[in-house]
Amino acid sequence: MLSRKIFLKLFAPHLSDNQADTDRLLAALHTARGIVPEDIEVPLLVMRRLPESLRTADWRVTAAVGRAAGGWRLQDVEPGDKTKRHFGLAVDAGTTTIAAAVVNLISGNIVAVTSGENAQAAVGKDILTRLQSAEEPGGLEKLRSLLVESVNRTAAKAAAEAGVNPVEITAVAVGANTAMIHFLLGLDPRYLYREPYIPAVNAPGLFRATDVGLDVHPEAAVYCMPGVGSYIGGDAVAGILVSGMHRQNEVALFVDIGTNMEIVIGNAEWLVAAAGAAGPALEGGIVKQGMRAVPGAVARVRIDPLTHRVTYTVIGGEKARGLCGSAVVDAMAGMLKAGIIDSAGTFRDGREAFVIVPAGEAAAGTDIAITQQDIKNFLRSKGAVSAAVETILASVGLLPHEIGWFYAAGAFGEHLDVKAAVATGLYPDLPRERIVVLGNSSLEGARRSLVSEEARRELGAICRRVTYCELNVNAEFMPRFAGSQFFPIVDPRI
Repeated sequence: MLSRKIFLKLFAPHLSDNQADTDRLLAALHTARGIVPEDIEVPLLVMRRLPESLRTADWRVTAAVGRAAGGWRLQDVEPGDKTKRHFGLAVDAGTTTIAAAVVNLISGNIVAVTSGENAQAAVGKDILTRLQSAEEPGGLEKLRSLLVESVNRTAAKAAAEAGVNPVEITAVAVGANTAMIHFLLGLDPRYLYREPYIPAVNAPGLFRATDVGLDVHPEAAVYCMPGVGSYIGGDAVAGILVSGMHRQNEVALFVDIGTNMEIVIGNAEWLVAAAGAAGPALEGGIVKQGMRAVPGAVARVRIDPLTHRVTYTVIGGEKARGLCGSAVVDAMAGMLKAGIIDSAGTFRDGREAFVIVPAGEAAAGTDIAITQQDIKNFLRSKGAVSAAVETILASVGLLPHEIGWFYAAGAFGEHLDVKAAVATGLYPDLPRERIVVLGNSSLEGARRSLVSEEARRELGAICRRVTYCELNVNAEFMPRFAGSQFFPIVDPRI
C-alpha cells in the first residue's frame, strides 16, 4: 500500500528506560511491522507534536506511515486505535474531466466516486493551446492552480459523499496524460510539443500532498503513475495494466478516446503505442449543442429507421439541455442507418439539421439538433481515430481482422453503445464479444496503485516495454486521415 496505519501499544518510559520518544515509536514500528527505523523519515512537525501526543493517548497510538523515496515517512500519530479509518484517493486528471474516487485502503474498494470539469478549459479546450499558454508570464502557475483547484473540488465532493474528512486521506494516486502531470507538478512543459518531444520526467515518483497543493492530509503520499513519453502518459499505461493485454498471447488493441486519444497494440511479447488529438467533439464539446455527461444531458438516442421518430433519455430525468458524447454517436449511427445522411455525412434531403429534442421538450425552449457542421466535426474526430488505428496497425504489419481483442477505455467509451460505435466506424467491426468496455481504466489503475505495490511495479515494467510510434512524422497518416472522414457503408435495415 501507499500508506499504512498501525496500532501501537508502547511502554511508558521510566528511569531505567529513558529511550527518546521518537526512537521509542520507531522501535515499536520495527517490532510490529519490521520497518527498519533508518528507513522512516520523520517530519519535523510530527516530531514536535509527538511527546504530547504519546502522553495524552497514554502510549496507545495509531501511526500512519506513507511511502517515500527513501522508504517510508511518518505521516501522523493519532490517539487510540484508528486503523479502521484508512482512506486513499484515486484521481484521473483528464484534459476535460476530473474523476476522483475515495478508496477504503483496508478493503481496496471504492467508497465514493465523483467527477467535475477541469477548469483549465477556460484557458483552452485542447492540450496544445494550454501548452502554449504555459509559456506566457505566469501561465504555468495559472494552469497548475486551475488543475489543483479542480482536483481538490472534485475530491472534496467525493469525500463528502463517502463521509470521510479529507484529512483522513493519507495516500493519493494520480492517472493523467503527460501534459497534465507537468501542469499538476508545475514542471516546464515547453519541450513536450517541440521536436524531439521530451518530457521533464516520465516517472515522477512520490511527493507529499502539501508540496503538490492537494487538500488531503498534508503528509499524504502522492504517487503519479509513470508514462512512456510526451503523448503516452500514465493514464494510457494504466489502461494497459487494467486490460491485461500485456499478458495475453493474442494481439489486442486498446483505445482511449477523449479530448486526446491513446492507442496501444500488442500482446505479451510486444507493445506499440501512438497518440493524437481526437477532439472534444466525442465528448460533446464541438457539437453545437453538446455538453458533458451531467444531469440534463441527453445520453441515449434512438431513431426509427422507417418513421425517423426520435426517442431519447436524459441524465437525471430532467428536461434536456444538450447532447453528451454517447448521444452524439447514437444520433450519427441512427441517422446513417435510417438513410437520413449518406456515408459522406451529408443530409440526403438537403436539410441543415436533424432535430433530436423538439423545442417544447427542451429546457431552453429551442430545438436540440445535430447540424451539418456537427456531422463534419464528428467525422473529423472519427477520421483521426480511424487513421491512427490504421497507421499503427500498418507499422506492425497487421490488418484489422487480425486483432483478437478490442479494449475501449475512458469515461466516453464507458457510456458508448458498442453497436453505434461500430456503425459509425469509431470502433473496429469485430465480433461483439471481442469488444470489451473497460470504463475509466485510468481511475482503476490509480485505485490499484493505492493498494498494491505489485501494481506499481507492473506499471513501471509496462513502460519499459512500450515502443512509441510518432504519428506526426508518419507520411501515411495524413492521407489516411483524409480518407477516413466518411462513415462505413451500412445496410439501412440493420
